[in-house]
Amino acid sequence: MEIALVLSVQSFILPPFLLFFSPHFSLISSVCVLCSPLFPFLSIFSFIFPHPPFSCSSVPTDLPISPSPLPPSLSLLLPFFHFYRPSISFTPSLLHSPVFLSLLNLSHSNSLTAFLPLLHHFIHSFLSITPSYPPLASLPILPFLLLLPPSSIPQEEMDTRPKVSSLLNRLANYTNLTQGAKEHEEAESIGEKRKTGKMGTFMGVYLPCLQNIFGVILFLRLTWVVGTAGVLQGLCIVFICCCCTMLTAISMSAIATNGVVPAGGSYFMISRSLGPEFGGAVGLCFYLGTTFAGAMYILGAIEILLMYIAPSTAIFVPSSPDGEGAAMLNNMRVYGSICLLLMSLLVFVGVKYVNKLASIFLACVIISILSIYIGALISAFSPPKFPVCMLGNRTINGHTLRDHQCAKTVLLRVTVEKATVLWEHFCEGKELNSSCDDYFSHSNFTQIEGIPGLASGIITENLWSSYLSKGDVLEKSSLNSTHTAHPASFQQPYVFADITTSFTLLVGIFFPSVTGIMAGSNRSGDLKDAQRSIPIGTILAILTTSLVYLSSVILFGACIDGVLLRDKFGDSVKGNLVVGTLAWPSPWVIVIGSFFSTCGAGLQSLTGAPRLLQAIAKDNIIPFLRVFGHGKANGEPTWAMLLTALIAELGILIASLDLVAPILSMFFLMCYLFVNLACALQTLLRTPNWRPRFSYYHWTLSFLGMTICLALMFISSWYYAIVAMVIAGMIYKYIEYHGAEKEWGDGIRGLSLSAARYALLRLEEGPPHTKNWRPQLLVLLKLDEDAHVKSPRLLTFASQLKAGKGLTIVGTVIPGNFLHSYGEALAAEQTMKHLMDKERVKGFCQCIVAQKPRDGISHMIQSSGLGGMKHNTVVMGWPHAWRQSEDPQSWKTFINTVRVTTAAHLALLVPKNISLFPSNNEPCTEGYIDVWWIVHDGGMLMLLPFLLRQHKVWRKCGMRIFTVAQMEDNSIQMKKDLATFLYHLRIEAEVEVVEMHDSDISAYTYERTLMMEQRSQMLRQMRLSKSDREKEAQLVKDRNSMLRLTSIGSDDDDDTDGGERTEREKSMTWTKEKTMQYRSTHSGCSTPEGFRDMLSIRPDHSNVRRMHTAVKLNEVIVNKSHDARLVLLNMPGPPRNPEGDENYMEFLEVLTEGLERVLLVRGGGSEVITIYS
Repeated sequence: MEIALVLSVQSFILPPFLLFFSPHFSLISSVCVLCSPLFPFLSIFSFIFPHPPFSCSSVPTDLPISPSPLPPSLSLLLPFFHFYRPSISFTPSLLHSPVFLSLLNLSHSNSLTAFLPLLHHFIHSFLSITPSYPPLASLPILPFLLLLPPSSIPQEEMDTRPKVSSLLNRLANYTNLTQGAKEHEEAESIGEKRKTGKMGTFMGVYLPCLQNIFGVILFLRLTWVVGTAGVLQGLCIVFICCCCTMLTAISMSAIATNGVVPAGGSYFMISRSLGPEFGGAVGLCFYLGTTFAGAMYILGAIEILLMYIAPSTAIFVPSSPDGEGAAMLNNMRVYGSICLLLMSLLVFVGVKYVNKLASIFLACVIISILSIYIGALISAFSPPKFPVCMLGNRTINGHTLRDHQCAKTVLLRVTVEKATVLWEHFCEGKELNSSCDDYFSHSNFTQIEGIPGLASGIITENLWSSYLSKGDVLEKSSLNSTHTAHPASFQQPYVFADITTSFTLLVGIFFPSVTGIMAGSNRSGDLKDAQRSIPIGTILAILTTSLVYLSSVILFGACIDGVLLRDKFGDSVKGNLVVGTLAWPSPWVIVIGSFFSTCGAGLQSLTGAPRLLQAIAKDNIIPFLRVFGHGKANGEPTWAMLLTALIAELGILIASLDLVAPILSMFFLMCYLFVNLACALQTLLRTPNWRPRFSYYHWTLSFLGMTICLALMFISSWYYAIVAMVIAGMIYKYIEYHGAEKEWGDGIRGLSLSAARYALLRLEEGPPHTKNWRPQLLVLLKLDEDAHVKSPRLLTFASQLKAGKGLTIVGTVIPGNFLHSYGEALAAEQTMKHLMDKERVKGFCQCIVAQKPRDGISHMIQSSGLGGMKHNTVVMGWPHAWRQSEDPQSWKTFINTVRVTTAAHLALLVPKNISLFPSNNEPCTEGYIDVWWIVHDGGMLMLLPFLLRQHKVWRKCGMRIFTVAQMEDNSIQMKKDLATFLYHLRIEAEVEVVEMHDSDISAYTYERTLMMEQRSQMLRQMRLSKSDREKEAQLVKDRNSMLRLTSIGSDDDDDTDGGERTEREKSMTWTKEKTMQYRSTHSGCSTPEGFRDMLSIRPDHSNVRRMHTAVKLNEVIVNKSHDARLVLLNMPGPPRNPEGDENYMEFLEVLTEGLERVLLVRGGGSEVITIYS
């Protein structure tokens, strides 16, 4: 009654209040104002159909909302609910519905666009409960429905199957820009709408690739490579490296045009094509390569600064010529660390400054290259003057010359000669008659032109290689030299080789100059048409740079003398940059241009590497890198930047450009190798999703590129290649060990699918050969009401059999209907997968929903597996406390499963007392695994202990095999034969033959059989209730225990005890008096006729004999194996007549009584072990 008054007041006061004070719901409030005259009328129905007032305080406490009154937006809807459904009760199921919870949360939010469609969905669901009510359009809530857009009207499967128009709209508006760049954040803060990239092929791909490919190697080392390797081998080095990048670019173009590639470049392509394991491994290698590239560019910039721009700024000055190398390395370390710190601060401050400087750095590169070409052409007519002083055929260091005096003496006057500075370096004094170096005495000084020009024909001398060892003097082979030459001393002013050179070393040093082909794919988010621009721009950039490199090799060989080409630091031309001597109009064009270009390349590397690491960390495939996925508030990778700076500092501390270059060559080559592998794999698999827009690719090209990458890795530095592969392999195994949970539809999984399909088709269906037999397990688990596994040790036991290297399928049955229990089945499957991961069981899960568990188990046994990969062994638990079970179907399901496995010719393993089995963390330090080989059942009893002992839990246990001999058997010969058989089986075990005599049936056996049959008959006659059945079962159990204690060894008791034992047995026998007394306490349970039938039972002779065998055998087993860690027994088959199922369970109980851990084994009828190889 109270709510009616509240609603009446709300109908007049609340709508205007919302209209003025709730701008987010002003549209609803306006309609409420228009409809407010109807509200009191609707509220009258609340008096006629009263109901409990509703607010959030009536919501159950487990809802994720706080108890508070309904928000006004939902309070306005109550009158409609009262009118339409006056008897509605807001039940927990309604209040727990996702739609209602979302509606309630949105009603407190500020999103009207999200609130209205959900409101319509809730009203529709609410009103569709009772279809007999008037249609929705005829109700007073029509004004609210008119507010909703047509597209928000709920339809079937709208969430999972959207309209085509909405799908196309999302695809059209898709953006793959990476979040977090500072300039984007600033644009958003001032309310600017982010615009999609509109860059074309030239600005978006071609020029960035040129900037990243051209680098420090072109200006600092290409002339030295040409002079050392010669023009022919230099062309070969450049051609191989360019072929590698071209083939990689073709593969990359195919991958990049096979769908939208977000920013991330090679890492994204490799990880999505080859899987998270390869993606993480190669992604980290690519990150390390990019980081070391930054260190290499910084070292190149410092080398230009200290060698060619400002040599006087060196901090460490060598005290002798021998210490020049060490001093230079220390200067590189100090200045390199300072430069790295400044660049890192610039990158940390903001990427936008780096991007603004990129165009300036690119201009420097282009101008420098153009000046080289112009200088080469001008040298054909007017070569620049850079003389090189030679002593004999040895090159003199130009720093020692004064006033270009390349001579031994100078003529001051007509008759007066004076020794030059060079004389002082080769002789003991300044006097002309002082003792001098023998080579100096027999050789003359000459000057040659360092740059004879394009038309000089010097290329014929530079065609061939001239590899040097460390400490060798640079010599010109065409000049005459004395045959009495003595080894040069480092104290003499020659130009020496600083490292030992070879073809493989030059390949490793030059290869970084062709890297950078991924710059276009990294900018895919900024491109207008990435699938068109990336292939064209990248391939054109590689063709351009390849043409520049190949032509530069020829031009350098044709214009510059060989000794100057081999002079790495330009010492023979007074410290000028060798390539700068060829440039026009001045060497400073190259020096300044190369300095800024290397600085820009270093900034680009330090900018890209942290973002690559951040992308890897955000993918969450490498747990220990998770912290590097975070950064500043605007998304800048702060922690990744710090790690990048630290790794780059390691490269700076190496301090040698020639040593750092092969390191990053390894990482880049590995990245390119896997790009080619990804393309080749996708092409060969021919997956339906492989539809690249770029069609000029072939798997042979990708395979050739992969081969060249692998060859270049080992050619340039085989030990670096091994280290890089070891690092990638460790990362791969780390990701695989921790479980890569990402599923990216990669090619490795496609390859696995194709390989599995191929193997399954080749795998023969039918029984395998005995040598190939291995336990393929189907583990049947039972879940409780909370979907928890009742016997998790079954999986532990299955994991301990993994030495068999077989298939493992873990299954369970959910009772019910599949349409209604599908969610439970998924939850059960997840529970089993979690348990399998915990127990480290490699296999598959299968969950079947069936009305009857026995039918579900039967279906699972029949249908599990695929083709020739099917299970041959079923593992199931023993029905614990089956006598006291309220549901007799539990143990009947067990017997039915035994029958099904027997019919399917499958082996069966039934661990009894499975809770007492050791876990994987409880190894047995001693003891035995006892095998009781009663009947031959295919050899399972021999094979299983062998497999168990391969596991760490059972490894230290010995193995004993017992077999039973009858009176007519020769036990001694049986023991010898069994030992020989085990020897041929290569199984180490102790052998013992146990003799069992046919003795008279004991009174205990007779009583036990009688009690078993009487109990079965009594339960059928009395039709006990569940509680009574439990009491009776407990009574029988107690009697069993007492009889067992008094009857073991009854055949050996003295006659003096016979009377007492007989009296005790009589006191525990069902007599007429005890039965009538039981009937009087349970009146109405049965009829007198039924009890008379029960009392007339006499034990069946076959049951008595079986019970006798079980009792005697159990006595022997307990006597011999009471201290065994595990006992394996033959499991007899179930009776053909279902009426004897309960007796069968009793036989098994008697057989295993008194044993701690028992494994009942029933073979499948085929041999599983052989003595042959």
